[in-house]
Amino acid sequence: MTIHGYRLTPQRIIPLDLSASSLDELTGRVSDGFYTTFSTLAQGTKVLGLNAHLNRLYEPARELRLHPSVTEQTLRQHLAKLAGTNLPHESRIRLVLTKDKGEVYAGIQPFIAPPKEIYEKGVHVVSAEMARHDPRIKGTDFISQSAAQRKLVKGDIYEILLMKNGRVLEGMTSNFYAIKNNTLITAQKGILLGVTRRIVLRLAKGEGMSIEYRSPKLNESFDEAFLTSSSRGVVPIVRIDVQPVGQGRVGAWAKTLSLAYQAYVEERSESILP
Repeated sequence: MTIHGYRLTPQRIIPLDLSASSLDELTGRVSDGFYTTFSTLAQGTKVLGLNAHLNRLYEPARELRLHPSVTEQTLRQHLAKLAGTNLPHESRIRLVLTKDKGEVYAGIQPFIAPPKEIYEKGVHVVSAEMARHDPRIKGTDFISQSAAQRKLVKGDIYEILLMKNGRVLEGMTSNFYAIKNNTLITAQKGILLGVTRRIVLRLAKGEGMSIEYRSPKLNESFDEAFLTSSSRGVVPIVRIDVQPVGQGRVGAWAKTLSLAYQAYVEERSESILP
């Protein structure tokens, strides 16, 4: 799938003269910076948690006294135009704000929804001893640092779990959760606090679950486990490395939270243009 890249200025959306086979490859061809990735909804007019995604760029810029090449208002206008290029398909978009000059880049591709099978049958993930250097910031340098681990995602392996001292922090491109009885267990420190994660924790509490903030041990016995991300929602995990999770099938809580999340997406997605 061809990825289209653009440099965004106050007046123009300038196509980049390069080709890339993935958003990660495209990201690696621009200067180091901050990034965020999301998918559009409602025929390219809405994004779930768009304000939070944009804050991932503009908040670090303010801390470093960077002056982004486009304002948030102009960026939204550019996003609306770019999202229209893939219709009738939705778009998967990555934004990058460079640390050196404050330039804003966008990578875009048609969004292909994950197959229903992963939600119905669950996925297999593997673990790797690795953690983010600065988990508060979603930096593009982590993509290159984790290039070797990312290559493990192939065949039936869906995601890589990042580990520290035998405990699960998060997924390579997702947040991780374990479930024991009616308790949801997820790390609070040393992870990137995902946009979808905040929503799912709120939904879990609304469904009557208690939340335990800690990094679960990999060798613990879980009833269920799942991961979340903006583009995938709630994805049940049925195997970690060679060990099944719980009964080795999608559990009741994962199904409940997935349905609750889908309803939330339909009700609460934000318009790209305010």
